[in-house]
Amino acid sequence: MDAATLEALRYPIGRLEIGGPLDAQRRSELISELEHFPARLRASVEGLTGAQLDTPYRPDGWTVRQVVHHLPDSHLNSYVRFKLAVTEDDPEIRTYEEAEWAKCAEARVGPIEMSLDLLEALHVRWCAFLRSLSAEAWSRTFRHAEWGSVSLDANLQLYVWHGRHHLAHIDGVAERSGW
Repeated sequence: MDAATLEALRYPIGRLEIGGPLDAQRRSELISELEHFPARLRASVEGLTGAQLDTPYRPDGWTVRQVVHHLPDSHLNSYVRFKLAVTEDDPEIRTYEEAEWAKCAEARVGPIEMSLDLLEALHVRWCAFLRSLSAEAWSRTFRHAEWGSVSLDANLQLYVWHGRHHLAHIDGVAERSGW
């Protein structure tokens, strides 16, 4: 497989691009998208068989099942990062080895329903928290070992992209496979 094809499979919606500070309207739109993401994910995987769930979305990529389990892992970490940034002064956050987490048994072979349910509950609470933030709170930051200083506006954009990115992985393999 050539490099351009692999890049398109790896980043089906393109690489992340973070804009500057958001206005209240755009922030509200992104929070709404984040709120509806679990339902969109559930619709994308509804009715998939075990064999389909165990299909990698690209060569040497995670399976659909691993992607589904990865989403609450990642979004839980993000939720905590938001809370830390709001309650502490520019905290240094822990990173995690997402590829290693995806190798854990429940992520490799576990039923996806547990992660779909967890993601739904998390997004209800996360979005309630985000809607409660003052305009000033959105400029608060945390420090990430690889990304440096990250504002809450930037982190919101990142996680909306993250959801779109992984939905495109799932929808892309389903389309290419004729599911």
